[in-house]
Amino acid sequence: MTPMTANPGMTPLRRAAEAAEDASGLRAEIIRGVLMMSRTPCGKHNRIITDLFRQLIPALPEHLLPFPVSSVALPHDPDDYATPDVMVCDAAFEDSDDWLAEPGSVELVVEVVSQGNSSKDTRDMVSWYADANIPVYLLIDPREGNWTRYTVPRDGEYQGVLHGLYGEDVELTGLGLKITTARFPRYS
Repeated sequence: MTPMTANPGMTPLRRAAEAAEDASGLRAEIIRGVLMMSRTPCGKHNRIITDLFRQLIPALPEHLLPFPVSSVALPHDPDDYATPDVMVCDAAFEDSDDWLAEPGSVELVVEVVSQGNSSKDTRDMVSWYADANIPVYLLIDPREGNWTRYTVPRDGEYQGVLHGLYGEDVELTGLGLKITTARFPRYS
């Protein structure tokens, strides 16, 4: 993850997140005012992310790119930000010195559920990404070998929810592509 640069206007909670990352090497996020730390993902988790990148890069329109472990802000909140496993946003982000993407430039976020995951990805982040008005949230769960696609955010909730199993493609019609899930591994 790109280290956060010192910013005199940074809130105390964001400074605490930066200090926690520096001290622990863990990934920090602030979700609904709560500092959350995540450990480095396992190989199978990373294999799914690598597979996603291989599928996304040649299929996305030129103005969009996928970014690994990049952060997006919650609008109108000076503290909250999330760091999805994959974020697809305006390609101009790659030339930015900012570590935080504007939610209006983000088209898709993907979270791969970790082995020891609590309810963060499967419950907390659904409403968070809907509040941030992210058009598509794709949740991949290697514990169960399934996925959920959330679309049409409105008033802090996604109106469209589609569940599928590994082996079933995920249609991302707004981006004009589909994700093949047949090769995604499951946790042992």
